[in-house]
Amino acid sequence: MLPKKGCSNLGEQKKLIRPLLRLFKGYQILVLGDREFHSIKLANWLQSKEIGFVLRQKQGTYIRQEKQPYQRLQSLGLNPGISFFLPEIKATKQKGFAKFNLVGYYKRKYRGQLEPAGWFLLTNLDSLPDAVKAFKLRSGIEAMFKDCKTGGYNLESTHATGQRLIALILLIAIAYTIAVLAGRKSRKMGLQQYVGRLQELKRYTRRHSTFWIGLYGCLWVGAMEFWSDLAIALVHLKPGKLPYFQRGLRAMTLIQSAL
Repeated sequence: MLPKKGCSNLGEQKKLIRPLLRLFKGYQILVLGDREFHSIKLANWLQSKEIGFVLRQKQGTYIRQEKQPYQRLQSLGLNPGISFFLPEIKATKQKGFAKFNLVGYYKRKYRGQLEPAGWFLLTNLDSLPDAVKAFKLRSGIEAMFKDCKTGGYNLESTHATGQRLIALILLIAIAYTIAVLAGRKSRKMGLQQYVGRLQELKRYTRRHSTFWIGLYGCLWVGAMEFWSDLAIALVHLKPGKLPYFQRGLRAMTLIQSAL
């Protein structure tokens, strides 16, 4: 918890990362950074520690290729469907920094969907595919953040600090793992159609994550138990719906076995 508003500086970022380096000593480490974790100073420090990194850069960042003048990233012409790899570039006009590789990647328009912007990635990885594959892992990280906050456990709403916050995060880590494992098991059984039914016409891709299926599976079972008398009364009015009701009861039993 920082005792201030605004972004963190290099010293605070080092303080955050150093304990992890000690904890994972002997493992190959890759740091992925976005927003405030994009600084050239951080990249230079990670480079000195021989740690792999992929840091997304702002479009206004200056770079310089060999024997060329400085230019902003936004002038490189990164459009949908375009990607490139620039080795050994100098980032920022400040002196005293190492040279890095730069990756430009903008996903092409797919099924009518177009990303709002491409990626400029500063990295010490040796190829475009490696850098892009690594940075795509951030989508899973962002999804996990949402699961811990508004999409699941509402951690921010607790306004907890200190030891209470640490205790809550540990409990969430355990609960999150259990929910994901339960969700995976439910998907393998084909039960997601009961917990997370498609609600949009002409939508065939899955709507909810494995975590969501695992978390809300138990709520669906609870709702079925709460409304069971009403459901039975409705089935008696329309006996033709009995097979569907029996499938739901079977699904409820299987979901309980997955929790």
